[in-house]
Amino acid sequence: MAVRIRLARKGRKKKPFYHIVVADARAPRDGKYIERLGSYNPLTVPASIELDREKAYEWLQKGAQPSDTARAILKFKGVYYKRHLMRGVAKGALTEEQAAQMHQEWITAKESKIEARKEQTRLERENFWKQVSGEIKPKTSKKVDEATAAAFAVDDAPATEETADVPTTEAEAPVAEAEAPATEADSTAEAQSAKAEEE
Repeated sequence: MAVRIRLARKGRKKKPFYHIVVADARAPRDGKYIERLGSYNPLTVPASIELDREKAYEWLQKGAQPSDTARAILKFKGVYYKRHLMRGVAKGALTEEQAAQMHQEWITAKESKIEARKEQTRLERENFWKQVSGEIKPKTSKKVDEATAAAFAVDDAPATEETADVPTTEAEAPVAEAEAPATEADSTAEAQSAKAEEE
């Protein structure tokens, strides 16, 4: 009988929740299973995983084959690391006490990372609700890249110098504006006189 460590889906529509189970490979996904090892909730940040590491390790040693997702979960929880250390003990590279200590240190470091991520998520959620309620204002200031700002300053400088070289005074500008309508009026007058001559 082929035995698999896999996920059995629970929960309602669009709210999945999984049990990590040991089951016969021929059994349906959500059907009968041999033993339940833990649970997995992918909707929380970070994902919530509860797993009996000792039972999972025993089933791996008995030859149970995990599915891809179950294998990722077992690696994340340190079951595969324990298996690796126990191989070192069997070969004589480590003692059982050293392997147990290394495994415990690995688990402690992993749990501290998970707790830090949970705390970060909690703070992000609190800040979000404070922004929604109006207690704190969202940050709208944009970060200005200093190199980009300097490049724009350099591009703007030559344009101002070129315009400074052209001698224009305030008196010349209105004259130019006044001349433009006059030339248009002259051209329309010439066109009317040409039509009159043809007739």
